[in-house]
Amino acid sequence: MSATRYTYLGPEGTFTEAALRTLPEAATRELVPMVSVPAALDAVRTGEAAAALVPIENSVEGGVTTTVDELAKGAPLMIYREVVLPITFALLVRPGTELKDIKTVTGHPVAQPQVRNWLADRLPDALWESAASNADGARLVQEGRFDAAFAGEFAAATYGLVPLVSDIHDAANAATRFVLAGRPARPAAPTGADKTSIVIWLGDDHPGALLELLQEFAVRGVNLMRIESRPTGQGIGNYCFSVDAEGHITDRRVGEALMGLKRICPQVRFLGSYPRAGMTPADVGELRAGTSDAEFLAASDWLTRCQDGRF
Repeated sequence: MSATRYTYLGPEGTFTEAALRTLPEAATRELVPMVSVPAALDAVRTGEAAAALVPIENSVEGGVTTTVDELAKGAPLMIYREVVLPITFALLVRPGTELKDIKTVTGHPVAQPQVRNWLADRLPDALWESAASNADGARLVQEGRFDAAFAGEFAAATYGLVPLVSDIHDAANAATRFVLAGRPARPAAPTGADKTSIVIWLGDDHPGALLELLQEFAVRGVNLMRIESRPTGQGIGNYCFSVDAEGHITDRRVGEALMGLKRICPQVRFLGSYPRAGMTPADVGELRAGTSDAEFLAASDWLTRCQDGRF
């Protein structure tokens, strides 16, 4: 395995690369762009790279389904950290292009919902066609295949383009969440401001099946931050659920919830416990009564005393 190589969704100039470069260790790693999310993650599975940074969630469009599905299948991978990057777009064009000259535009499919209103207002007749990434859209504009691309303004110099319009976004404070995935290992120690990600498969479809899964978290006071259903590929109506929960696997409430799920589900895939981006224990606040490790331990001790006749 190459311990010094990190892959990411390329080509150069993507928001993913910008997010990766915010990590301190990126300065000492070989950063390799890949043509797709599956390619970036497969390089980790085969040992060609130590880790891959890929987008997983957008505040406007929701989950990045390619990443969610790729982490649910194939050889297991584990998330070690996350990066949340504010997203704003620039309209990149070849030098000399004016707004009235633009007939075709491109960008990543996740970008379109974030600029749809601006596009309808300023370029209502322009034809949109999706690109593999926003940076790839910039490359296609450089090659003359499109008139303009929505991408990060930082990508302009890489592809010999200029930002015709900057700071484009339909929703204020838009952000994309990225995850750094590597091969499975012992999770990092808890920080007090952590997140645990898993994928859960239903055993069978019956009334209350999803409620049964959710109760495993609810009765232990574990807050869910995201839950998303995804088809398993085994026919209409067959779903798995991608879940992000507050807390660390070593927290008693989280560990017991995962054990409860393992008892009732045919498959549970642990994707990692890792620090929440930009959060400290002070930001998380107090736990609900009865859900701290100390209270779980006290309850366990009480049960032992009852079993020993020492109550």
